[in-house]
Amino acid sequence: MRLKSRFLVDLLIRRAETAGGFATVLAKGDESSGIILVQCADRGAPGPLLERRFAANGAYVWEAVGPTGEDGESYENYRERRRKADPDLWIVELDIADAPRLVAEWAALT
Repeated sequence: MRLKSRFLVDLLIRRAETAGGFATVLAKGDESSGIILVQCADRGAPGPLLERRFAANGAYVWEAVGPTGEDGESYENYRERRRKADPDLWIVELDIADAPRLVAEWAALT
């Protein structure tokens, strides 16, 4: 049984808030099976973009995607391009120290 995307996004937001961070949904996707893209940040400084993808072995994996620099405009362009290509995509902004670690912990629960 796979958990619905909406449930997973809500869980991530609650975990971030519980840990003293901030999380918000920038774009809502398909409630059941939308791909989730997380824009990580630390006190407003952009971090990696992480995307939850379905792997060939049937499991989900988290991969760093998009631009590698710290140019905020490049992140914006990438998110817009992904959203146009996949309107079911969830985009979540996560602003907390060591955001990728929080995503990894959250992913382990799912």
